[in-house]
Amino acid sequence: MTSISRTAFADEFGNNSFKFDTQGSHFIVATIICQTDYLDTLKNEINRIRKKHNFQTGEIKSSGVAKNHSRRKRILQDIAKLNISVYAVIVDKRKLKGNGFKYKKSFYKFLNNLLYKELFRTYPKLDLYVDEHGGNDYMLEFKKYVQKHHTKTLFSGSEFNMLNSKTSEYIQLADFVAGTLGYIFDKNKKSEHSNEFKKILKPKISSLNIFPSDLSFKELQETNIDETFDVQIAQVSYLRIKDFLEKEIGTDQQKIDQINFLKLMILLLRAYDRNRYITSNEIFKHLNQNRKSKLKKEYFSSKVIGSLRDKGILIASGRKGYKIPTSLKDIESFIKHGNKIIMPMLNRISVARDTIKLATINNVDLLEKFEELKKIIDNENFNDK
Repeated sequence: MTSISRTAFADEFGNNSFKFDTQGSHFIVATIICQTDYLDTLKNEINRIRKKHNFQTGEIKSSGVAKNHSRRKRILQDIAKLNISVYAVIVDKRKLKGNGFKYKKSFYKFLNNLLYKELFRTYPKLDLYVDEHGGNDYMLEFKKYVQKHHTKTLFSGSEFNMLNSKTSEYIQLADFVAGTLGYIFDKNKKSEHSNEFKKILKPKISSLNIFPSDLSFKELQETNIDETFDVQIAQVSYLRIKDFLEKEIGTDQQKIDQINFLKLMILLLRAYDRNRYITSNEIFKHLNQNRKSKLKKEYFSSKVIGSLRDKGILIASGRKGYKIPTSLKDIESFIKHGNKIIMPMLNRISVARDTIKLATINNVDLLEKFEELKKIIDNENFNDK
């Protein structure tokens, strides 16, 4: 059976500012999706809406309608008659843990991962068009991201393209829907009309992916597109972190650092299309924003990572950074990394001990005060190696 070809057009609402009172609380990317063979008809119907609602030859823009709520309702009622569906990623910036997101580069990087993963996970065969207009900051960054990461082997049959909103009716429609979603969700745009806007759009909405939400393991499993994902490993990793976050309180800086670290790792695990390692520098950018003094690597390694591992939290690490294990390979990589450090060190201690015992005719044993270490080195399996 031949799969149906779909084409999508995306546009944004909001910005990367965390000044919620003046710049808004939400960032939204709305995607208009339709069957490819319907495109010509859709173009004609959008132009009919343009003429009917007095946009003349100009762009159909949400900002052009602004707070004329009755006019917006009339336009939405005609949009609701179109043979389209609406998919949107809605990010509540107020709930993004870690002030590192206040940096434009970090914010866009995070959203690029999230949008890319969600769109191509939900619609693996999708021709996607976004606005190439010069002032459309985020979409230009998203274009660079997709060009770098998009692979036909991962998303077979997908294409990614740019259109200019000034000449594309489809992008203008996406702009209007994105702006309307802003009037539904953003705290500075919401009004007594918001529920009615949502009610009119509801029949066309295929999914509103509101982020971040309280993540359940079921959602983590369902949103995964990593072929190495192991349900058992991922579940035990997730449940131990969830249990820690529910029980622990940030009573001191060390606890606060541990809690913020785990929340950040969960957030990034949900957003990224691959469960990749997060570098120390990237982690420090987030955690340092809430500290009087900057994190030191020795402290982070022992008091944050080491202490969490002592409590049974599974954290994989390597040359590239840290990650929450979601596969056996992640655990093996952590053990392999530790093995390279531990075994040579045990061997050196054993050699030093034997040297001193020989020199003192067995009168001095360097491990006399280190019972646990003595047991390990005295273990027959170790001495046989």
